[in-house]
Amino acid sequence: MTLPPILQKNLALPAVAAPLFIISHPPLVIEQCKAGVVGSFPALNARPQSQLDEWLDEITGALGPDDAPFAVNQIVHKSNARLEDDIATCVKYKVPIVITSLGARPEVNEAIHSYGGIVLHDIINNRFAHKAIEKGADGLVAVAAGAGGHAGVLSPFALIQEIREWFDGPLLLSGSIATGDAVLAAQAMGADMGYIGSAFIATEEARAADGYKEMIAASSAEDIVYSNLFTGVHGNYLKGSVVAAGMDPDNLPESDPSAMDFGDNKTKAWKDIWGSGQGIGAVKDVVPTRELVARMVREYEAARERIGV
Repeated sequence: MTLPPILQKNLALPAVAAPLFIISHPPLVIEQCKAGVVGSFPALNARPQSQLDEWLDEITGALGPDDAPFAVNQIVHKSNARLEDDIATCVKYKVPIVITSLGARPEVNEAIHSYGGIVLHDIINNRFAHKAIEKGADGLVAVAAGAGGHAGVLSPFALIQEIREWFDGPLLLSGSIATGDAVLAAQAMGADMGYIGSAFIATEEARAADGYKEMIAASSAEDIVYSNLFTGVHGNYLKGSVVAAGMDPDNLPESDPSAMDFGDNKTKAWKDIWGSGQGIGAVKDVVPTRELVARMVREYEAARERIGV
């Protein structure tokens, strides 16, 4: 299936910059789009809720016809009391791409479709993928093992193969993608685009503490711990930040998934626990966003030449 036009518009690299909790904000999104990848941010990063209107006004005002599109991530879990207002704000600005997480809601998809937007839903297994498409999502973000944030445990080879047996629509792959080579590898196994998160933390425009950026640049795959303690959903985090918070990263307790919370209290409680995927060994320095994307574009083209495609 051919990708919808919005997922091909002005892209220097077939990739979406993943929405980074707390970290993604307008300056980063704008630079991502101008560099030639789809920029994105979680709606919940705009606090209070009224700030979402301000952010969308800033982003839409800064982007022109030659820039890549942007996306807004919506947590559709029942714990998100802002969802209705956030969706209404996205409809107001006709946000071109909405990425939904932690549940599939037909009414959300219908609202975005009402003005011609598309919805990508992130999933960690084939069962959730079926549910998302059945409820009206246009495409999928396959979150495989090694991804930052709320990561799955399945190999990307297995996950993409199972989804492609029945789904020929837009399919993105998330999980340790931090180079142009990895983007091409994602396409080779059947995905349409790469979904890149942790590498963008170590950029000048990211809204992250300097220590966070420096730890990303200094760490590798073995410095990642997988836990559900911090949000109630399993995810990958930097061991160094867990240690700094006074905890043993090798002996973290399990959280009750029913206590899942994405409100202000949870944000404040774990603001110094830093999420990251396993691909950060490719990140060596803190650089401008456009420099990071340019490096990935060079790697992507070199990889294509190397294998003759």
